Amino acid sequence: MKKQRPVHLDLQTIRFPATAIASILHRISGVIMLFAIGILLWLLNTSLSSSDGFAEVIAMMQAPIVKLMLWGILTALGYHLLAGIRHLVMELGEGEELSAGLMSAKLTFVLAILLSIIAGFWLW
Repeated sequence: MKKQRPVHLDLQTIRFPATAIASILHRISGVIMLFAIGILLWLLNTSLSSSDGFAEVIAMMQAPIVKLMLWGILTALGYHLLAGIRHLVMELGEGEELSAGLMSAKLTFVLAILLSIIAGFWLW
C-alpha cells in the first residue's frame, strides 16, 4: 500500500495566515517579556538602592544599546498587550469567524507598529 503523504516539504513555500503569525508572535513576545522582567527588576533595584545607583541607571539609559534594548522590551510589551486583548475578545465569542480573525490580526499588527514607533520616539 502506497502512502499519499508528502515525502519532502519545502518549508520556504509554506505561507502562514495572519492569524497564525499573530499567535506565534504573541508567544514570542511573552517569552521576551519573561526575560525582560529580570532586566527591568535589576534596573529598578539599582535605581532605588541609592542616589548613586539612580545616577548609574540614568547614565546607562543614555547608551544607544540600552535604548535599543528598552525599545525592544516596550515593543514586545505593546504587541503582547494588543494580542492579549484580541485573544480575550475572541474568548468572549466575538470575531471568531475567519474574516474577523484575519482583520483583527492585521489590526493588531498595525497598532503594534504604531506603538513601536511611539515608543521609539519617546526613548530617543
